[in-house]
Amino acid sequence: MFQSLPNILTLVRIGILPFIIALFFSVQAWAIWSCFGLYVVGALTDFFDGWLARTYNLTSEFGKFLDPIADKIFVASIMIMLIASDRIEGIWVICVVIILMREFLVAGLREFLAPKGLKLPVTQLAKWKTASQMIAIGLLILGPLYSLLSLVGIVFLLIACILTIATGTLYLKSAQHVLYQ
Repeated sequence: MFQSLPNILTLVRIGILPFIIALFFSVQAWAIWSCFGLYVVGALTDFFDGWLARTYNLTSEFGKFLDPIADKIFVASIMIMLIASDRIEGIWVICVVIILMREFLVAGLREFLAPKGLKLPVTQLAKWKTASQMIAIGLLILGPLYSLLSLVGIVFLLIACILTIATGTLYLKSAQHVLYQ
């Protein structure tokens, strides 16, 4: 079982998403806090599945396939809900579009490079981007309860957007020798 724990954590992240969605649109404080709690569980599984796989050499082909997909489903779904509920609105929607564009661009770039035996390792800056993005999402989930958290969440969304542009550019530059052949 321990060998498959990273994969179980990845599946948990996907599995709790319908419950997050069910709670998300409620205005009741208990539902907002429950949604936030499940979101934190999902965000922690994102960290721990990779950490366990790398630290204890528990990587698997299934995990390599599923983890990045689970990450994108988890983040994109919640960001879309944040827009649908007007917790992210106006010009700030551009940040979400940029973040999602970069996610798909980097995923496609990794797919393109893989058959050539090339990898695009995750950078420390990309980890900061993910952390900023996760903090932004969490704060925006709690926004209906505390308006100040919405404002701070938007600031973290902007930070994540800036880091998204920077990391996307760095990834493209690191692969340009293959892309423009």
